[in-house]
Amino acid sequence: MELKNTEKQEHSVVALTIEITKAEFEAAKDKAFKKTGKNITVPGFRKGKAPRKMIEKLYGEGVFFEEAFNIIYPEAMEMAVEKSGIKPVGRADVDLGDPAEEGGLTIIAKVPVEPEVELGEYKGIEVEKETVKVLAADVKAELNRLAQRNARTETVDRKAKKNDTVDIDFEGFVDGVAFEGGKAEHHALTLGSGTFIPGFEDQLIGCKAGDEKDVTVTFPEDYHAKELAGKEAVFKCKVHKVEETILPELDDEFAKDVSETCETLDDLKKEISDRLKKERQEAADHAFEEKVLDAVIENLKADIPQAMIEGQIDSIVQDFRYRVQMQGMTLEQYLTMTGTEMGAFRAMFQAQAERQVKIRLALEKVAELESIAVSDKEMEEEYAKMAEQYKMDVEKVKSIVSAEALSDDLKISNALEFIKKHAKVKKASSKKKADEEAAEETAE
Repeated sequence: MELKNTEKQEHSVVALTIEITKAEFEAAKDKAFKKTGKNITVPGFRKGKAPRKMIEKLYGEGVFFEEAFNIIYPEAMEMAVEKSGIKPVGRADVDLGDPAEEGGLTIIAKVPVEPEVELGEYKGIEVEKETVKVLAADVKAELNRLAQRNARTETVDRKAKKNDTVDIDFEGFVDGVAFEGGKAEHHALTLGSGTFIPGFEDQLIGCKAGDEKDVTVTFPEDYHAKELAGKEAVFKCKVHKVEETILPELDDEFAKDVSETCETLDDLKKEISDRLKKERQEAADHAFEEKVLDAVIENLKADIPQAMIEGQIDSIVQDFRYRVQMQGMTLEQYLTMTGTEMGAFRAMFQAQAERQVKIRLALEKVAELESIAVSDKEMEEEYAKMAEQYKMDVEKVKSIVSAEALSDDLKISNALEFIKKHAKVKKASSKKKADEEAAEETAE
């Protein structure tokens, strides 16, 4: 077999013309005969005992063609890919051409390959990065949230106030007719929570246990139940009890209750401040990284074959499949439940996949241009991390994750770090500028 021609086509496709001699294809047919001929019945012969020529005479000369092609094609493609030096990124579209000799075979394989990539400027990119601060007001707000989560309720014999919780029965009517879904018994409703239709909760303020009250409200125009949207409704309510929410004192005992490491309220404030700063710094770093990548791929030029996009969508869908399986559901069940066709589901990830492919191509190009390498130490450290993450022996991880694949991924990571290191950081205006002006003291 011989690679006769390599032709670049549009959309990063390379057409490989491969010639198979008559003798080579005859050898493939013999293998096909030995593999499948035993299952063919010929009159006058025991099953599987008829000679190849007799079978071809009875069923046609092409009876073993498909199996012979399947036998010889992988070897032919491996040879052609190696000699052409291309990097396939998807399955080839295969046609047959006129054979060079009778009985031979000409394969024309149109292979999607990695595109040629041109980058704009990737060093010295100017990108905004938010300056992270944690204010005393932020810590106070977090303390209040902790207090709310650790609050207790107490039944009170008085009129309900905002933030109290009332235990109520209710039934809704429109034009004097009860409507579906408008009835409940012993429903706990916190007044001021905004969970009910606007105006409903306010009208229960001032009620006490045993009171009955008609609450009149108008459903919003954009209400999800179209038959109720914009209509006036009367809810007949009965209050069974009123409960007051009692917040714990914010003191040293509170700090001990909500934290395993804090002994004092000051300790808790510092723990909260440190956590918020860490979370915000991680968010700011991630946002900075995304902006850097957006700037790099904005000027990227590459004729990306659809096969690369589809391959990335395959990975995204597979990841989604694993996540729904962890919730006890198959992907097929999820699609049925949501009324989504697989084609429409895959289309949802088109833009995401395109961006991910562009990012990888750009970072691979940076790694090439900057001769970014991966040291043996980096490889060993990454294998060790993976072993710890998956609770496996390092050697077992090495048998699963090839050194070439890991090295490629680390090159990508190193290229990203290179770009970030050479980026020009421009301070972004803080989203909490008004808060900073009002609260000069930052939490330490």
